[in-house]
Amino acid sequence: MTVKPADRTGKVQEYYFSQKLAQLDRMRKEGADIINLGIGSPDQPPSDNTIAALISEAGKTTSHGYQSYTGIAALRKAFADWYKKYFHVVLNPDNEILPLMGSKEGIMHISMAFVNPGDEVLIPDPGYPTYTSVTNLVGGIVKKYDLTEKNGWFPDLDALEQSDLSRVKLMWINYPNMPTGTPGSLPLFKKLVAFSQKQGILLCNDNPYSFILNKEYHSLLEVDGAREIGLELNSLSKSHNMAGWRIGMVAGHSDYIKEVLKVKSNMDSGMFLAMQMAAIEALNNPETWYDTVNATYYRRRKIVEEIMDIIDCRFDKSQVGLFVWGMIPDKISSCETYVEEILNMTHVFITPGYIFGENGERYIRISLCANEKQLTEAKERLIKIKG
Repeated sequence: MTVKPADRTGKVQEYYFSQKLAQLDRMRKEGADIINLGIGSPDQPPSDNTIAALISEAGKTTSHGYQSYTGIAALRKAFADWYKKYFHVVLNPDNEILPLMGSKEGIMHISMAFVNPGDEVLIPDPGYPTYTSVTNLVGGIVKKYDLTEKNGWFPDLDALEQSDLSRVKLMWINYPNMPTGTPGSLPLFKKLVAFSQKQGILLCNDNPYSFILNKEYHSLLEVDGAREIGLELNSLSKSHNMAGWRIGMVAGHSDYIKEVLKVKSNMDSGMFLAMQMAAIEALNNPETWYDTVNATYYRRRKIVEEIMDIIDCRFDKSQVGLFVWGMIPDKISSCETYVEEILNMTHVFITPGYIFGENGERYIRISLCANEKQLTEAKERLIKIKG
């Protein structure tokens, strides 16, 4: 390389799944029949009316120009109506909602808008790796906080308050939780809001899993006073089977949204109008649509639980979301080695928990985004090596 890259790139690595997918692709080219139980990319389609709206709008000659950085008014209203119906949160669509090209984009925008070099950011361990990588990219300092099975995968706020929080600017939370499947709750969010108010920390909840195998819909913004200290990200990727569409949102106080918009408006030129119109249709799906999607996930979940039993992994049946999180047997010394052995012996890929942090070292995660035939085949392959 002739030109040296920016120093910030030395603080991050290529995303784990980017590397792993390349490995799986090489194995397939060599003739391996790979079953990927790793990534949470929904394989069920969006609703028929969503796809029809995309096709209809894309066929219009007037749909292909630049769009507003804040999205069309009808999309912001659809997000607001969705939040009111399911989360019982009233948002002003004019200034408290900002559509995004996926909530992952929002993690970067929020961090760039609020984190100065040297500011500390509280990040869950285990947690979504992007919280750490983005913090490093913007020059923030990662300050991990523990989520443990012993503590129900909830933050130990008493322990946090005993630490030095004077340089902490922002705290990432993610409930329903990924990777552990721990549901969110109003009491939990009340405690977190009180903690953030006391410490003067911006609290950001990443909330894309509320509709998967879950009927208790909760938002951080339900809590009185949360808007003064918090933001919430949401996405159509998991809830509406639209992962590749890259449609999400951030909601919160208008002053915070303005700051995020300063960053976003310098990084893109608005979302394709046809996708915005389709997103409106998706957000207006009846509740029965979610039930139909979840009926498939329930059937798959049963097979995944059987897989966990076959490989002697202990798991909590009250988990929600798109994955099953399980603890590997005590006799296994290394999760990373264990997962690679399974891949090499059975051509079944399972996500190792260590990629989510040190507290995930003894765990694995299996996705529900493989069909029942694939899951059954994976189960049969694992039975053979177990037997």
